Amino acid sequence: MAIEFIQQNMMWVGLALVSGMMLIWPMLTGGSKDELSPAATTMKMNREEAVVLDVRDTKDFDLGHIQGARHIALEQLSKHLSEIEKFKTKPVIVCCANGMRSGSAVSSLRKAGFEQVFMLSGGISAWNEANLPLTRKS
Repeated sequence: MAIEFIQQNMMWVGLALVSGMMLIWPMLTGGSKDELSPAATTMKMNREEAVVLDVRDTKDFDLGHIQGARHIALEQLSKHLSEIEKFKTKPVIVCCANGMRSGSAVSSLRKAGFEQVFMLSGGISAWNEANLPLTRKS
């Protein structure tokens, strides 16, 4: 009966297996050393006074951001590096909506001489899913 189900639903079974592996792969490989989970991000913020840099658009930042996060939209980052230059030796955690834009910002910051740059894996979406608080602009 189970074999019959698998044969009749081969595409769905394959999709489930691939999806499962994609979820498990980061745990097996340890993830990227420059990506931090929401829990690891809060620990780095609390223990090492990491600076959080939110590179989303202003509208998205105003809807909800990590408390104390500095906001510089990705498109403006190169123009505003002087504002955060004093943090070159401190841990800097970059976040965006879901982790796509922050990779670009991490590369730019490293090229500019920042020593400890990380990205929030999964972005604000992952932070939200972990039920961690967001601050909204009033």
